Amino acid sequence: MIYPTYPDLADRTVIVTGGASGVGAAFVRAFRANDSRVAFLDIDTQAGEVLAADTGAHFLACDVTDLEALRDTIEAVGHGHGPASVLVNNAANDQRQNFEDVVAAEFDWMMAVNFRHVYFASQAVLPQMRAVGRGSIINMSSVAWMAGGLSLQAYSAAKAAIVGFTNSLARDVGADRIRVNAIAPGMVITERQRRLWYPDERRIVEIRGWQCLPDPIEPEDIAAAALFLASDTSRAITKHCLVVNAGSR
Repeated sequence: MIYPTYPDLADRTVIVTGGASGVGAAFVRAFRANDSRVAFLDIDTQAGEVLAADTGAHFLACDVTDLEALRDTIEAVGHGHGPASVLVNNAANDQRQNFEDVVAAEFDWMMAVNFRHVYFASQAVLPQMRAVGRGSIINMSSVAWMAGGLSLQAYSAAKAAIVGFTNSLARDVGADRIRVNAIAPGMVITERQRRLWYPDERRIVEIRGWQCLPDPIEPEDIAAAALFLASDTSRAITKHCLVVNAGSR
């Protein structure tokens, strides 16, 4: 895919969490294609180093559930690359769970890996965005909470919370010209998704049949939406959840 080009994104510092693979890697590639200064965080050191070498982005090993490390890493990006004007809160884990078997520690981990870091990464980046006089925070939600995904109660709760958080934060920081939006992707079959949840191609075809548009939703489609929301082209758009699901029911 040839990414759309937004000249205003050139030389802007962009932070992507969970950027080493899947949709996160598409974000990294998309912003680098727009000549942004991209720093991405991930726990997968091997994949992160490969992507950094391939794209020229800056990889920082970081576990986003470690809030102190997360805050320190975001601060280090600002010192090393200039204040960030874009934050893509992408890191997540769509672990399936048997609802009746979930214990408190498992629930807390799901909140930590899917929502808590979104809250505190946004908090940490605000001083940098205020320093440059603008900003775009893009939070990754999911259609899972809208459709009622099977065995995804904790994940769906976290992804719904992200939309509520997005709406409230947008109200608080709008006066600083900081925009806060969410993206809710439909079924995007990454390598991980295929390996863990969709090994049967027939199931993928069945779910894709619910879409209005017949083509698969690719990571690059989600990245293109993020570019738009990061750019000044969308300067009047905030407190919005953009659903990218090919018209699926």
